[in-house]
Amino acid sequence: MLECKNLTKSYLNKIAVDRLSLQLEPGRIYALLGPNGSGKTTFMKMVAGLVKPTTGELLYDGQPIGIYSKSRIAYMPTESYFYTYMTGVDAGKYYHDFFPDFNPDRYRQLLDTMNLDPTQKIAKMSSGMMAKLKIAVTLSRDAQLIMLDEPLNGIDIIARDKIVSTIIGSFTPEKTFILSSHLVDELEKIIDHAIFIKDGVLVMEGAAEELRMERGKSIVDLYKEIYAE
Repeated sequence: MLECKNLTKSYLNKIAVDRLSLQLEPGRIYALLGPNGSGKTTFMKMVAGLVKPTTGELLYDGQPIGIYSKSRIAYMPTESYFYTYMTGVDAGKYYHDFFPDFNPDRYRQLLDTMNLDPTQKIAKMSSGMMAKLKIAVTLSRDAQLIMLDEPLNGIDIIARDKIVSTIIGSFTPEKTFILSSHLVDELEKIIDHAIFIKDGVLVMEGAAEELRMERGKSIVDLYKEIYAE
């Protein structure tokens, strides 16, 4: 579904993603792991078509990232991107206008699941409520590739299980999920594949169960080993 070959993104003298080569298959949940500044967000933004690679090749279904891929890829950034005057209802209409695959009924269901008041203004929402709203609008698209950048940020420990359950409930064998996070313990129980990036470089990747068996360690322990100072 998604293939990148020697993908590099540089900003002046800083290399955010360095010669990254990956191949992602449909029907899997990928964890894109690494601390802040490791290149996770830059990689996702290149896949979403928001940032252009400096060098290398990035293909979706064998085609360069562009109009075709954007209609099939849903991306949730870490930033808040709604106008503050909007309500939850307005956010849904906003997405419905832009994305033909947006399902309003699914959106209303997810708002209810997240215990969000659709009439509340975004300006009045807490960071946790805003995080849940972004997840709701993103998962209401019938996209083939869904990327959630730090979906558990700002979510209290009690609500995390509901968020994880909602993500699992939105997954089908035809879809691919990429979940970026440093909260590895929350993701380990649901992922199929782990990708570890450090300073923009791919340091380890593979099926989660195979990594556990080969290394004799959990994904959490591997994370600690790779990123320990």
